Amino acid sequence: MTPTSLAPSRFILPIFVAEGISSEEPLATLPGHFHWPADRCGVIAKEAQSLGIPGVLVFGVTDRKDERATRAFDPDGPAQRAIAEIKSAAPELVVFADTCLCGYTASGHCGIVHDETVLNDESVEVLAEVAVSQADAGADFVSPSDMMDGRVGAIRAALDAQGFSRAGIMSYSAKFASAMYGPFRDVAGCAPAFGDRKSYQIDPSSRRQGLASIERDLAEGADIVMVKPALPYLDVITEASSRFDAPIAAYNVSGEYAMVKAAGERGWIDESKAAEEILTAILRAGADLIITYHALEVARILQSHD
Repeated sequence: MTPTSLAPSRFILPIFVAEGISSEEPLATLPGHFHWPADRCGVIAKEAQSLGIPGVLVFGVTDRKDERATRAFDPDGPAQRAIAEIKSAAPELVVFADTCLCGYTASGHCGIVHDETVLNDESVEVLAEVAVSQADAGADFVSPSDMMDGRVGAIRAALDAQGFSRAGIMSYSAKFASAMYGPFRDVAGCAPAFGDRKSYQIDPSSRRQGLASIERDLAEGADIVMVKPALPYLDVITEASSRFDAPIAAYNVSGEYAMVKAAGERGWIDESKAAEEILTAILRAGADLIITYHALEVARILQSHD
């Protein structure tokens, strides 16, 4: 059997684009990463491309939040502006846009809220509007991460109706209600103002529900399906890769990155070797693509080996 080979061509780099800043600002809870102003995103895009990383995943960050997440679908919103800048600076780079409302709602939840209840159908309508705005800005793939029921089918229909039939969908299909998202929520400013997300994300004990969610999203038109987080759910990645004839993405999430980074900074482990081992394990489990905060660092290491 051929050994699993780690390569930058399997990585997707997350990028956080913030409003109200003029230069990149380091992120305390994600060392090595930054809030980027939209008009500087070409810099990081070109770096990723030069290292052989084929794609980036764009997250918008704003203080202009409201009940309907209007900045999420504003043509002048942070994600839309960044997408356009990246496509101009690095046209061959594949741009994935995170399609969610949590960073834009006053509640911090992934959908529209009424009386502290997340409304599924109303949320799906807004998510479809967000996806169309991202495709219009130039995104190659929209990436619904909200976990509302029926959102992939609604997004596919909306994209097709607006002339964006070539835009793909990478769905966060098996997204579990994990403790591993803390640093991300700090960076994206999207911690829930009340309650948690267990009503719409998957119970960590339910492998079957994760696989059923993947099957549903593929039936609704997803082109790529994702398992998130990666490390605690390698079994789900493995079963999904053997069961479904579709590309499988795995998100090596912020908490996983932070644990390795913190231990490396303290000299408890060799961070570079640990990162390579973890990413290799995710590929070995069956992932075709890995969204990882270690993308740049590991790509540089692999490039130095050539």
